Amino acid sequence: MPEKIIIAGGGTGGHIFPAVAIANALKALQPAVDILFVGAKGKMEMEKVPQAGFDIKGIDIAGFNRSSLLKNISLPFKLIKSYFQVRAIMADFMPDAVIGVGGYSTFPVLKFAQSKGIPSFIHESNSFAGKSNKMLAGKATKIFVSSDGMEKFFPADRIVITGNPVRSNIVESKVSRAAAIRFFGLDESKKTVFVTGGSLGAKGINEAIGAGIDKIVASDLQLVWQTGKPYLATAKEQTAGRSGIWVSDFLREMEQAYAVADAVVSRSGAMSIAELCVAGKPVVFVPYPFAAEDHQTVNAQHLVDRQAGILVKDSEAAQKLVPTLLSLLSDAEQCDRLSKNISKLAVADADKKIAQLILETIIKN
Repeated sequence: MPEKIIIAGGGTGGHIFPAVAIANALKALQPAVDILFVGAKGKMEMEKVPQAGFDIKGIDIAGFNRSSLLKNISLPFKLIKSYFQVRAIMADFMPDAVIGVGGYSTFPVLKFAQSKGIPSFIHESNSFAGKSNKMLAGKATKIFVSSDGMEKFFPADRIVITGNPVRSNIVESKVSRAAAIRFFGLDESKKTVFVTGGSLGAKGINEAIGAGIDKIVASDLQLVWQTGKPYLATAKEQTAGRSGIWVSDFLREMEQAYAVADAVVSRSGAMSIAELCVAGKPVVFVPYPFAAEDHQTVNAQHLVDRQAGILVKDSEAAQKLVPTLLSLLSDAEQCDRLSKNISKLAVADADKKIAQLILETIIKN
């Protein structure tokens, strides 16, 4: 009988893409393995996982809403409903192991698996562990983390430092700059900036770029801009009639964007950083200021200290982001230094390490 594995989690690309990378690595090592994703209904994973070629079941689960207490009235009912949904999925699929990657669906799936003695694995991408993962850690079989020092959150004997999985289309990319230029319909003779706020967009980055469009165009730069859905209409208005600008709410072909970029503007979530290290491009980081324990600023500062990135605070982005970007692109020596130093931090095989350890554990059991 082939091994059967459930992968639970999602909500953002930072959870979904490493989950898909792990799934692909499991398939590469054990082609017969049967993989089922479990996600939250209405969230991004319900669209992105099938696009990646995997089956997914949705459950009715949501997180605690801190901005509107009234919206939490239905939360206990959703939790109870999700428990029965998870129980039915487990009874039908009968997994040999479950993997939690973060997001609303991780907790009920792993909690149920642990209550039934099914091996459970956690992947924690950030340097500050999420509450659900901390609650699940005590009964987890193994906990995969990106860096050292995680003993303050998890049992030391369960921790395995693997790094963060990066999508195979980025790790294995052979896309040339010329091909990427053609993909976006740009001019090969001009420098290009790739701006991304992650899969859901980034308000501070988008507003700063939008306000600085005239300066960007006047500097003879091209722009590939992933805006996220909330800002797309505004970005299209701001760039209407201008050549050398490509705008979209979401970009699946990230390998094309990294290949075309002479510099990147990005948030500094753990998964974004993992990809940017592999891509090896000069980056201006604008950390999301409301991340738990301000961990995105900690992430970015870690790179700045190694001369592997530039940091602009979100609160200062409106004034400083575009000038900082233009200054960087006018300094070839700094671009080269940042590119070389961020490349030194790349981990390209985290997905394979995680997949190997999971399969080894299942076989032993």
